[in-house]
Amino acid sequence: MIYNLAILIYDVLVHLAAPFSRKPRKMMKGHWVVYDLLRQQVDKKARYIWFHAASLGEFEQGRPLIEEIRAKYPEYKILLTFFSPSGYEVRKDYRGADIVCYLPFDKPRNVRKFISIVNPCMAFFIKYEFWKNFLDELNRRHIPVYSVSSIFRRDQIFFKWYGGTYRDVLKDFDYLFVQNEASKRFLAKIGITKVSVVGDTRFDRVMQIREEAKQLPLIEKFKGDSFVFVAGSSWEPDEELFLEYFNSHPNMKLIIAPHVIDENHLVQIISKLKRPYVRYSRAEIDNIDKADCLIIDCFGLLSSIYRYGDVAYIGGGFGVGIHNTLEAAVYGVPVIFGPKYHKFMEATQLIEAKGAFSIKTYDELSTLLNKFTEDENYLREIGTNAGYYVSSNAGATERIMKKINF
Repeated sequence: MIYNLAILIYDVLVHLAAPFSRKPRKMMKGHWVVYDLLRQQVDKKARYIWFHAASLGEFEQGRPLIEEIRAKYPEYKILLTFFSPSGYEVRKDYRGADIVCYLPFDKPRNVRKFISIVNPCMAFFIKYEFWKNFLDELNRRHIPVYSVSSIFRRDQIFFKWYGGTYRDVLKDFDYLFVQNEASKRFLAKIGITKVSVVGDTRFDRVMQIREEAKQLPLIEKFKGDSFVFVAGSSWEPDEELFLEYFNSHPNMKLIIAPHVIDENHLVQIISKLKRPYVRYSRAEIDNIDKADCLIIDCFGLLSSIYRYGDVAYIGGGFGVGIHNTLEAAVYGVPVIFGPKYHKFMEATQLIEAKGAFSIKTYDELSTLLNKFTEDENYLREIGTNAGYYVSSNAGATERIMKKINF
């Protein structure tokens, strides 16, 4: 009852916020049409495998599994649902799924209606998705449901003395595919034993991205024979550090892809530059090599740009937490980020593998970059460590596939 009340309150709050905020407004519009969309698009003669991801990051974790199933078992159709507009709006036209829509709020009536229309033959919930009513209903209907790339920590509610209801939710899963041994141990202590340690499917995804990386002639021309520092998903505290270093080290070129690319932020970055720059949207093949700094003022290129870097800096480590380190490490380049990384297992392991460094101050960044630019063997060694860390941890998708009965 408490859970259902919380869902109801959240639903009401989203409705109240919708007239004033774009994100909840988009969510509500998606919810209003979801049942009509399903009735129109669901093929009653087909068997559907349902994947649910909260947002874009979770989708990227599930994507290798979606595409592997698509390739090996084309007789199944794929339903993909999102909770967040930031996932749905970006991937609503994803061709790897037959139907893409929002997940209705986890209220009993919504749940029964949704599952009755779709009637999936199995379901995959990515990482932290534990919707009680959906999972209970799937369990009641004997529809196999799996948790993919999940990770558990001691401080989660499942392991608290008052977390009994939440522990019961985990029993709805036919199998949990977790990222590490610690997760398996925590689950075993509360009686959850249908668990396999398979690793993180994100490693498979970044390996796939590397294979599909775009050739970018403008970036190639900009790089030339220069030492290139790529700063991805940067925020102002990150930029304060590496822009200071860049301005005083003419032997290095800089590619900066800020997390926020609105005009105010771009102007702020430009105001701090003391060397020639060009924005990607205004660059031309004939003059791009005359700039020392290239500002990426569009989306969709960063994962391909990392391949042109000699060192990569991942932003966010002075705020809520670092962004995706694996997208850079997969190319075999050293990775640097700020101090707030401890919640990200791959960042911690990347440091342990001697493929990455965390810095807190300008002096730490300066010392590290000086060593990279002056010692080519050291640069190559750290980059090799980073690349090997990613490649050696790939394979989660294949391990999951072996456990599923299709």
